[in-house]
Amino acid sequence: MAITTCIFDAYGTLFDVAAAARTAAEEPGRDALKAVWTEIAEDWRLKQLQYTWLRTITGEHVPFWDVTKDGLDWALERQGLSEDLELRERLLALYWELAPFPEVPKMLAQLKAAGKTCATLSNGSPDMLEGAVDSAGIEEYLDAVLSVEEVGIFKPARAVYDMVGARFGTTPDEVLFVSSNGWDAAGAAGYGFQTVWVNRKGEPTDRLPGRPHHNLPDLSGLPELVS
Repeated sequence: MAITTCIFDAYGTLFDVAAAARTAAEEPGRDALKAVWTEIAEDWRLKQLQYTWLRTITGEHVPFWDVTKDGLDWALERQGLSEDLELRERLLALYWELAPFPEVPKMLAQLKAAGKTCATLSNGSPDMLEGAVDSAGIEEYLDAVLSVEEVGIFKPARAVYDMVGARFGTTPDEVLFVSSNGWDAAGAAGYGFQTVWVNRKGEPTDRLPGRPHHNLPDLSGLPELVS
């Protein structure tokens, strides 16, 4: 069956999660951050994801904003910057204004011009997603902004992927699910979606039961793939 609906993970897929630390490091007076911003960005993202998985396993769900703050606190402490409360607040504020990857607006416009339904399906809290979408200026291309808060569990739980069919009335084989997270693409593939892994770093495929159907270096080639 032809793809009618393109569903995107948000953080790391549409929005550059390293942008907050990178932007802060470029600001005056951030000498301590300049030397370690890449490590902070990577640790922040890793802990953010790890905490979602662990909370899903233990059944101790909290909004994504809470694990985002916890992940940052871990990353800052690792670099000896946990006492810099002004830096912490600045990084958190910047996370609400993450820049989209450069190819994202054009890619979404092309999909909409081709008649595709487009939406996000994200671990992000609704208010976080609204802020990111508005800041990126891509709201006109999205038919829905779906958050796991509707079901109270993080990806890759099947209940999250169920939200797509519930919202759009689609069967899994009508859906192309796009994520920069290999584990998310694998989970969606196991669910029955067609999947694209946006593998920006050229990493190996995760050894999981589901495997992404397509591997792209960025999102610019997605409209051609869907057509």
